[in-house]
Amino acid sequence: MYIVTGGAGFIGSAMVWKLNRMGIDDIIVVDNLATTEKWKNLVNLRYADYIHRDGFMDMVLHGDLPWEVEAIVHMGACSSTTERDADFLMENNFRYSRMLCTLAMQTGARFVNASSAATYGDGSLGFSDDDALMPRLKPLNMYGYSKQLFDLWARREGLLDSIASLKFFNVYGPNEYHKDDMRSVVCKSFHNVNNAGRITLFRSDHPDYADGGQMRDFVYVKDCVEVMWWLLEHPETGGVFNVGTGASRTWNDLARAVFASMDREPVIEYMDMPAHLSGKYQNYTQASMDKLRRAGCDVAFRSLEEGVDDYVRGYLSTGDPYLGAEAEAG
Repeated sequence: MYIVTGGAGFIGSAMVWKLNRMGIDDIIVVDNLATTEKWKNLVNLRYADYIHRDGFMDMVLHGDLPWEVEAIVHMGACSSTTERDADFLMENNFRYSRMLCTLAMQTGARFVNASSAATYGDGSLGFSDDDALMPRLKPLNMYGYSKQLFDLWARREGLLDSIASLKFFNVYGPNEYHKDDMRSVVCKSFHNVNNAGRITLFRSDHPDYADGGQMRDFVYVKDCVEVMWWLLEHPETGGVFNVGTGASRTWNDLARAVFASMDREPVIEYMDMPAHLSGKYQNYTQASMDKLRRAGCDVAFRSLEEGVDDYVRGYLSTGDPYLGAEAEAG
């Protein structure tokens, strides 16, 4: 049995999709659907059961898991970079992750965890996933700090050789639709072009970057789950790893890619950066991918243009934009 926490969420449901494509449906989806639209991510997927997050945690606490677990893919977390309830993030992102990791170690299950590039803060120390850099990182928000705490705990406990904790950079792709304001700019921009014919980006508040010239490492969700599958297939590989393309591109590049995939001429406008983001905005990210490559991972990442084109033409422009629909369409 494979357990995927956050299995109805963005990356989690994409991982269920990948497992399905590999012929696996002995999957327990753990999540908190509540009144969200996340359930739609599950409609095209195959899995054995859904268990609410709290019910699953009760099972963990009482040692009452009725399955032989092959792997725990822990994507469940509050992923909002603007969440201000620090105690909630401590419990939901840090302590929950720690308990699941401990369970995996006790039962011999593979443990793959979602960390975040938000741990790198303003990027002044670079974006290397070298273990020696980890204690010096200073995240800019509580979300990043909650992820940093887990990585530091795993390092202190000597677990990094036994688990894989993944620092995802700017992930975009199908099944992110429930994330509201936390959806990728690719998704938002597609709808903005359809509704208003233009894309609006933030003006720069840093003299080194032009408006829309701030740079990020944009990585397609399908490539992320290919890395996760590789790590499941190679349990001897452990550590904290970046998951990005290794190339930094501008928001202007992203906007032009969306227009190109929609066969439209670019119309880009700029707005002032909101006050709550000023001073907490990453103007540049670029994943160092050497560590994952040295480990032997040979996943080829799509370029920004390739990923955006697959997303826009294969999903956003179709009647069913969810992963798994392509199987029905052949």
